[in-house]
Amino acid sequence: MKIFSEELVARAVEELHIADLSHATIGEVLLVAQYLEKATGIPFIRMDQGSPGLPVNQRGVEAEKAALDRGVGSQYPAAAGVAELKYEASRFVKAFLNVDVSARSCVPTVGSVAGSFGSFIACTQRIPGKDKVLFIDPGFPIQKSQLRVIGAEWVEFDIYNYRGERLRAKLEEMLSAGDIAAIVYSNPNNPAWICLEDEELKIIGELATKYDTIVMEDLAYFCMDFRRDMGHPFRPPYPPTVAHYTDNYILMLSSSKIFSYAGQRMALICISDKLFEKHYPALAERYNDAGVFGQTLVASILYMITSGCTASTQYAYAEMLRLSTEGEINFVEDTREYAVRAERMKRIFTDNGFHIVYDNDATERVGDGFFFTIGYGTMSGGDLLKELLYYGVSSISLSTTGSEQQGVRACTSRMREELYPVMEERMRAFKEDHPL
Repeated sequence: MKIFSEELVARAVEELHIADLSHATIGEVLLVAQYLEKATGIPFIRMDQGSPGLPVNQRGVEAEKAALDRGVGSQYPAAAGVAELKYEASRFVKAFLNVDVSARSCVPTVGSVAGSFGSFIACTQRIPGKDKVLFIDPGFPIQKSQLRVIGAEWVEFDIYNYRGERLRAKLEEMLSAGDIAAIVYSNPNNPAWICLEDEELKIIGELATKYDTIVMEDLAYFCMDFRRDMGHPFRPPYPPTVAHYTDNYILMLSSSKIFSYAGQRMALICISDKLFEKHYPALAERYNDAGVFGQTLVASILYMITSGCTASTQYAYAEMLRLSTEGEINFVEDTREYAVRAERMKRIFTDNGFHIVYDNDATERVGDGFFFTIGYGTMSGGDLLKELLYYGVSSISLSTTGSEQQGVRACTSRMREELYPVMEERMRAFKEDHPL
């Protein structure tokens, strides 16, 4: 039996002016869930928005308070970031990725969203005619929206059928046109939680060098491949990264998920030193500056977007990075709860006829973590999204992430202990109403 009637959901869609629920954005799905909860008092199982579901890191809070008490709030922060954060970022990248990036090339941004926005601008303007972005999908829909804002074009492909060595031919096909400025992906992946392996990252790195393309590697869920015992500073295993295979990279490191510091909007872009220092005449002409990639990105682009990052939050992030690098906090163990939730949630779905859509990496089963993907029989992703809403479960269709597969993305962050039996009951009802 459905929890919410079709009439009530239709009324919500109409009143919220949602054009097509099958292709609703995260924000639109969120509004529908909130509307239905408010109208009925019945709680939703929220699998839509990827907002942290763990307590904020208190060491960061203490460091931020201390910074405010020192009076940092009275001065504008430097556009390139406070020295303490840049130093600790460089150490952190070495400790947990075994990659050498100087403090100069580590730049704070107002969340990874601002980091990708500024990087897209710099990447697509550095060489005339090389102005498209390639998305290795599925991916984060907001990044494509950013390209709409700046008027840049993009191309994309779903990696589902191109794992391992098969990725090489597909990338060659896409890059050989010579107009791809940047390649973007997340690792672990939002929404599928697949992880690109070293063989695949080596292919991406080699071809990025061959075709002079910049790889933007989104590490929002850093070290959260819980199948491996990562998170020990200066000790393998390290998370795989394209930074081992090319100098054309920008790494995006957010504080939102690994430290649950999302509300303070703080991230880093860590740019290869060689790329940071590279001179581009087109940038010099456009911005009337030296045309040095890193300097232009920081002073002529990012500063125009946010005028720097909140000073006190930079000190908070610096302290959390420092404590991690020195082994005083283990952010990987702090976030392992997401894997526990994913395993339990997946079991409820699969016990009731659902299947995991992105179920494998190149050489092994996909792990458990912040996200997972589910499908049901031959139901399209849009139809599944709508049907789940009737049973009090919110999600987003994979079609909105660039995926060609049928299903929805599920996020584990808002799951609570008391909701597991509720989910079991609702999914049993779903199975009874939708026999396979």
